[in-house]
Amino acid sequence: MAVQALYRKWRPQTLDELVGQEHVVRTLRNALTSGRIHHAYLFTGPRGTGKTTTARLLAKAVNCLAPERERPCNECPICQAVNEGRLLDLIEIDAASNTGVDDVRELRERVGFRPNEARYKVYVIDEVHMLSNAAFNALLKTLEEPPPHAIFVLATTEPHKIPATVLSRCQRFDFRRIPVSKIVARLEWLAEQEHIRADREALTLIARQATGSMRDAESLLDQLASYEESGITAMEVHATLGTGVVESVDRVIDALSQGDVAQGLTVINTAVDEGADPRQFARQIVDHLRTLLLLRLGSDIVLSYVSDEMRPRLEEQAATFSPRTLAQAVRLFNQAAAEAKGGWQPQLPLEMAFVEAMLPPKEESTPRERSAPPTPRTPPPSRPATPSSAPSSSPPARARPSSSPQAQAQPEAVKEPEVAYRDAAPGDGSLTPETLRSRWPELLNALRPRNLALEALMRSCEPLAVEGDVIVLEFVHKFHRGKVDEEHNKRVIEQALSDLVGQRYRVRCVLARSERDAASGSVSKPPSSSPEQIVAEDPVVRAAVEDLGAQVLRRYE
Repeated sequence: MAVQALYRKWRPQTLDELVGQEHVVRTLRNALTSGRIHHAYLFTGPRGTGKTTTARLLAKAVNCLAPERERPCNECPICQAVNEGRLLDLIEIDAASNTGVDDVRELRERVGFRPNEARYKVYVIDEVHMLSNAAFNALLKTLEEPPPHAIFVLATTEPHKIPATVLSRCQRFDFRRIPVSKIVARLEWLAEQEHIRADREALTLIARQATGSMRDAESLLDQLASYEESGITAMEVHATLGTGVVESVDRVIDALSQGDVAQGLTVINTAVDEGADPRQFARQIVDHLRTLLLLRLGSDIVLSYVSDEMRPRLEEQAATFSPRTLAQAVRLFNQAAAEAKGGWQPQLPLEMAFVEAMLPPKEESTPRERSAPPTPRTPPPSRPATPSSAPSSSPPARARPSSSPQAQAQPEAVKEPEVAYRDAAPGDGSLTPETLRSRWPELLNALRPRNLALEALMRSCEPLAVEGDVIVLEFVHKFHRGKVDEEHNKRVIEQALSDLVGQRYRVRCVLARSERDAASGSVSKPPSSSPEQIVAEDPVVRAAVEDLGAQVLRRYE
């Protein structure tokens, strides 16, 4: 004969034996002693928290033959029949297997019959949310006008799937997850009854693994009891459940606090290679990081598994992190725990979470800061007027600082080029257009991190001449010349040129055909007005045509 499972063998037989549901026990006991028994109850909550057990205890209590304050007594014929599973007036229905309207109609036909031997007929419908809409509608009339001898107990883990018309006709009891400390106490009692040797640390690991479910915890204890006859230790729990050892979790956290990426990745891969389940390992890391976050914030939440010996070590670790960093790490590893379900590299989500947790948190910025380009949108105060065509060896005059708030809020990207540009030596005329053309890709690369749009505009021009400390740039299109000729854009180009050639040069923009003869005394080849050639010559236009589907209809100069 098969051995009975622990969670069935030691199922609570009285309301006092229920663990972690004191609010439910108190309400039901007061209802029994006062005779205020309702015709329909709804038990909701996570799995393994005692919903079905409480339904059976309620069936025993309402039918028990003992005095009201002693129910259930477990000694009268009714209680013994319930314990042995032979009471005909206790009907348990699995809604997951009986979801149709026909099943509910059959139930309605039987409800009218009086009990065989008990005071009430108790119908326990488990997983009631699995019923179809038609089945709920068929059940609704019975719940609304039940016979006086019938009691319905609906149990579910998903109450949001039950129609509101059904919910409104039931007394609802929400079962809570059972705290770790109470699960550990229950496991210690079970181990003593079954003569199982188990370390308290091992029982604590089992309780935390159960995540508030007493049935899961008792099933894990039952499984581990057969692992080793000498007793259950923490190492055996890790080996059986595939969880990473505490030392590995601690080393991952230390590597995170020290910024040692290589060490952290090594510990993660070693733990997984030694048999740790990636999801369980990630959950342990999340649990550890959450503890550090609570300690770092000075929360009053007392974690039952944090012993007095562990607390100084955890407080020391928590002090090495900022709350923002801990919150980011908790979020990343919690996401990794949900993603690490398998695959050819199950440890990859943990590795990515660790690497991303090492990155500095993103600073919040205003919409204006996020959308502002590296260069200012408004030009700074203009320099003294100088003929653009006349060469000059004197540096541009420094603009007078403005006292307005907008002028004081000029981006730092503008101030830096001004200082570097003034420090460079004036151009001595040794630079030639040919030399500048050969180094033109370097100039474009220097402009790219400063202003990507400006770098694209500069691809539509070429150096025409060098007049003292002035570089003349020839543009084919009037629009491109106008944008580059804006003062703040010219400042960025002048700074990039100064960094490139080591001398201070100014920039003058001219249009082809209209100003080229005046600038260099030579006649340029008129640019073609063919749309195909415009697209081939102008990278900005080519990008607009290829990426955005634009069309060249007419050329303006």
